[in-house]
Amino acid sequence: MAKKGVKAVTEIADDEVRVPLQAVVLADSFTQKFRPITLEKPKVLLPLVSVPLIDYTLEWLAYQGVEECFVFCCAHANQVTNHLAKSKWRSQPNFSVTPIESHDCVSAGDALRLIEQRGVVRGDFVLVSGDTVSNMSLKEVIKEHQERRKNDKLAVMTMVVKRAKPSPSTFHARLGNDELLLAIDPHSKQLLHYDPGREYGGRDNFQHLPSQRNVLLERSALNDRPSVQLCTNLQDCHIDICSPEVLDLFTDNFDYQQIRRDFVKGLLSDEIMGNKIFTYEIGREYAARVENLRAYDVVSQDVVHRWTYPMVPDIPFGGNTSGMRLERCNVYKGTGLTLSRTSTIGENSVLGSGTEIGEGTIIKRSVIGRGCRIGKNVSIEGCHIWDNVTIEDDAQLQYSVVCDGAIVKAGAVLKPGVVLSFKVVIGPKFVVPAYSKISMMRQPTEEDTSDEELEYADAASGRADSPRPFLDDADSRNGSAAGEVEDVDESGDWDPDEVGETGAGYRWSNRDGSQEEDWRHSVAPIPADKIRELVSAEEEGEIEEADNDFGAAARDSIAGTGVEGDEETEDDEDDFEKEVEGTFLRLAEGTAGVQPEHVVIEVNSLKLAYNKTFADCAGAMFKALANLAWGGSHASAKELLMSTKEIISKWGSLLQKFLKGSDDEHEILLTFEEVCSECHKEFAPLFSQILQVLYDKDIVSEDAILAWAEEKQDADDNDRVFLKQSEPFIQWLKEAPEEDDDEDDE
Repeated sequence: MAKKGVKAVTEIADDEVRVPLQAVVLADSFTQKFRPITLEKPKVLLPLVSVPLIDYTLEWLAYQGVEECFVFCCAHANQVTNHLAKSKWRSQPNFSVTPIESHDCVSAGDALRLIEQRGVVRGDFVLVSGDTVSNMSLKEVIKEHQERRKNDKLAVMTMVVKRAKPSPSTFHARLGNDELLLAIDPHSKQLLHYDPGREYGGRDNFQHLPSQRNVLLERSALNDRPSVQLCTNLQDCHIDICSPEVLDLFTDNFDYQQIRRDFVKGLLSDEIMGNKIFTYEIGREYAARVENLRAYDVVSQDVVHRWTYPMVPDIPFGGNTSGMRLERCNVYKGTGLTLSRTSTIGENSVLGSGTEIGEGTIIKRSVIGRGCRIGKNVSIEGCHIWDNVTIEDDAQLQYSVVCDGAIVKAGAVLKPGVVLSFKVVIGPKFVVPAYSKISMMRQPTEEDTSDEELEYADAASGRADSPRPFLDDADSRNGSAAGEVEDVDESGDWDPDEVGETGAGYRWSNRDGSQEEDWRHSVAPIPADKIRELVSAEEEGEIEEADNDFGAAARDSIAGTGVEGDEETEDDEDDFEKEVEGTFLRLAEGTAGVQPEHVVIEVNSLKLAYNKTFADCAGAMFKALANLAWGGSHASAKELLMSTKEIISKWGSLLQKFLKGSDDEHEILLTFEEVCSECHKEFAPLFSQILQVLYDKDIVSEDAILAWAEEKQDADDNDRVFLKQSEPFIQWLKEAPEEDDDEDDE
């Protein structure tokens, strides 16, 4: 991809000395959420749609004019440095990449303290993780940060946030994290409160609702502020513009381990020093961090859907030189692909170079890596299959991750949420239970740390970097500390109850006996029992209407996001309708695990996030049904009418969930007029006939239709077209009650 970024510079205000724009990339996440995979390969080198994660981050930084990039790496440091040495980044003009290695850091705080000791940062810098995918422009946020710094030396950080998209059927964030609660000054954009949500209700309290959370602000935070926004619909992009003082603050405070949990919350509670953090909200640009497997799946699909353009599969960038071609319905095919004529490839799928796919195989919404061998009559849905994987005949894989070199033998079944690490073998006809994690490495005998957010590095603390034969010898380091990872067992003495006959690998167990983190941080759909819990809570009134505290917080947050003007409002409207339609289509297309009740809860979440009414939801849902019925084209009006009747008959009950009165039904009629006159004019001649179908199916009532007709009576002729067309039916509605009364009199 050609580098077109604008040259960006940062200044040291006191001396007015120009220094190049710098970035610090943390190649260690210091978490365990990708285990057991990350015991053998660093997270930043895991493939996201066949491209290492760190290449997305570096490509974006180079594109945005960053000139010096320092990549901090600790666990598997040799693998990261070897990748950088072999990549294009070491010879990229105007973009230098310098790895900084350490083998004894245990947190992001330690990493930043080491960066400060090296003295490499000379001005304001961009701080990101190596698992960040973005196409946002850095120009404006850097400019805003620098302008603010000129007037306020205590403004040490600007944090990038984005309007969040609620996840299907839960109040958890779309990327598998707890819901974020922020308090922000709407005028200055200063951050006053940061709550990631984990402290509220604990992991297992699935029904703990956002409206029950408390915000404690110091009185001084409210002084001279006419208002404070409570935002529950913002996503932390984990992209920060920092002043050099940020590194000094980490050095001065050794209890700062994690950036968000310790540093951000520490600064917000420290009134003595007075350092400040500000927020910068991006709009339609993309930014997300791959923090867990659910985020991995979501971001992968965002890449496939091209939200991350120009970092997409068919455009070479970073380590992506596959030369894929894009076909209809977001299907990407690499070179040298062997595809049987009787196989079926569903939309939003990627097929890597040199892969072979046998007869009768069905692949849906999946990413298949390079050099894979997939047999006959195999079913793959919602999976991430990495390179050189073998899947034999009649195997079935659902919503799973299969790493390099793994083998799934004939007739084997992977249930949703399974993770097969490198070179694992699943025996023939063996069924791997949902959420199982299987590795060629034994599970550590003890937990490495009581804090799940810290993952100790490999060398100094005795971790085995990787004894796998397919890794460089320099990467193989063994240790003997408590909780160490054992070497790969090549004895072949595998438990057939874990991997099947002739299988190979160890199944990891949940230490606490809970599957809470498994389903939350999985590529599998949200389990039905969790959905039922939410549905039950909604029926009991625990999820309130838009006038509850959570709805008010959502309204306040949207009102002060800095979005101004009719154009932005229209964009929000478009986004809302697209989100509703996308939610409905997952149900209509039969996506596994999606049920009508899931759609109801997700649309309710969208309603709160976008500050909409039930009438808005009803209108958006009706438009989604109309789009499905239209389907692109029909040979005749008769076919379109039949298609519309079928769609209304099948999904009318779902639409009724959002009709809380005649006002909402009235919105349906207005939306139908809009569809006929602006979106799909093929519906226009059929307006009165479809109106009668809506009446017969109890979608719109007689009162709503008559109120609509009365409202249109005095309108201009151009606005009475559909009323005139419907006059016979409306007249029938007016006379029908009289006929009923006459029959009663007889």
